[in-house]
Amino acid sequence: MTVPPLLFALVMWFIGTAAVVWLDSRPRVTFGTSFSLAGVVAVLATGAVWWSAADASWSGAYLGFAAAILIWGWHEMGFLMGFVAGPNRLPCPDDATGWTRLKLATATVIHHEIAIAATALLLFALTWGQPNQAAPLTFLLLFVLRLSAKFNLYLGVPNLSDEVFPPHLAYLKSYFRKRAGNALLPVSVLGSAALACWAWSVAEAAPAQSGGAVTATLLAGLSALGMVEHLFLVLPLRDAKMWHWASAKNKAAQAAAND
Repeated sequence: MTVPPLLFALVMWFIGTAAVVWLDSRPRVTFGTSFSLAGVVAVLATGAVWWSAADASWSGAYLGFAAAILIWGWHEMGFLMGFVAGPNRLPCPDDATGWTRLKLATATVIHHEIAIAATALLLFALTWGQPNQAAPLTFLLLFVLRLSAKFNLYLGVPNLSDEVFPPHLAYLKSYFRKRAGNALLPVSVLGSAALACWAWSVAEAAPAQSGGAVTATLLAGLSALGMVEHLFLVLPLRDAKMWHWASAKNKAAQAAAND
């Protein structure tokens, strides 16, 4: 039962990311419709989390995990499309340092972070006291990994991989730093690895084919993917290149070149 959950986590992460990249790379006139339809999906996914909260089987774990990914994707669309970001949408002043720079950077994303935190609380409330905790734990893990990545970009990393930011969010790049590394980065990498190992040990200790075993294995796989994404901030590889094939703009450019 270890391989199927790991593959499921990988496929959901890959397809979910590709879908968000494709939708965000389409003309801005489509953003409202895409975000609204994704919102409907997120509401249905939230209902699925509530409906499956009492399901302690392996199928309930898969459903909760998938629902959390769908809800997370809607939040990512809201941010990347510019609907939910923060009150500050200006580039970082050249003379901003220390606390001033941190406040300005926080103001660029604070509404998004509050929305995610509120959603995490909602998912925990919907499943409180129930055996199926796959959805809230998955969503919380995604939140923690994303916060870690944002802080690392703010503090400075060798590989910014900022190609994924659309033009209307170009101002965010001014809050990133390109440097050899920072003290948080090794903590993030090792922390993700440790969390993956811990979740794996929980899965091994749980009854075979149980919802708990599947949930822990899914979280282990997601933690490992988070570790890889943090490593991309250091390695001389551009993870953004993995998603060029999913970009509508890239496909349009290829079609124009072939005409």
